[in-house]
Amino acid sequence: MAKSRTSAAVKNRYAAKGYDRVALIVPKGRKADIEAKAATVGESVNGYIGELIRADLGMSKDAWRAYADSAESEGG
Repeated sequence: MAKSRTSAAVKNRYAAKGYDRVALIVPKGRKADIEAKAATVGESVNGYIGELIRADLGMSKDAWRAYADSAESEGG
């Protein structure tokens, strides 16, 4: 039996329950700079930017994830 795939719609609904989206617009050419820097520190672009924001806000990693974790445990 073939392994089933989770549809994009299901993944999007799950993400919407525990995460907010933030659009970031940067000058042309800077996206590549950000991607390269993220790769050098072993992060995705999202992880890299999120870590910079978390650190700038002075939040611990636990505090940063606290709301998303509580939303998941409550079933959204």
